[in-house]
Amino acid sequence: MLLIPTIIKEIETVLSQVEENQLQNIAVQLQKAKRIFVIGEGRSGLMAKSFAMRLMHLGATVFVVGETITPSIEEGDLLVAISGSGTTKNVVWTAEKTNSLGCSVVGVTTNPESPLAAAATTILHVPAATKYRRENELKTIQPLGSLFDQCAHIVFDTLCLQYSALTQVDHNAAFGRHSNLE
Repeated sequence: MLLIPTIIKEIETVLSQVEENQLQNIAVQLQKAKRIFVIGEGRSGLMAKSFAMRLMHLGATVFVVGETITPSIEEGDLLVAISGSGTTKNVVWTAEKTNSLGCSVVGVTTNPESPLAAAATTILHVPAATKYRRENELKTIQPLGSLFDQCAHIVFDTLCLQYSALTQVDHNAAFGRHSNLE
């Protein structure tokens, strides 16, 4: 078995089930938000941070929950919460708290019946395998939640592409916000 073609096929299988018009709707929500907050744990948290970085390059005011410079969330802000299982305690708690404060929550998960989905105002269903290997999950050759994280990264990059089109931020403008301290 060739591994790379198998992994790419797995990713294609998942992403073919993600509705691009739903991504466009989320991109509009991102554009309308006063500020954007992201949260995730583990590798999903790294995907969230990469999403926040690219949104910053595109001119968004964006924060990673838990960082020392993250302000309090307020009306008009939006939280993007990512958890493959939809059960990660800190992510779910933060989504519930955000919701209770009247802010919008985009829950990114494999499980539309999860606690995260219940706390979200918008659910972005990414039907990949998680580390729990629930009965209804896609089969994968990869360990733990690798397939979910890979697909989330591509979904987030797609959202950024749609966001940049909405905000009319091109490559040169984004490059101008790229770190120059390296």
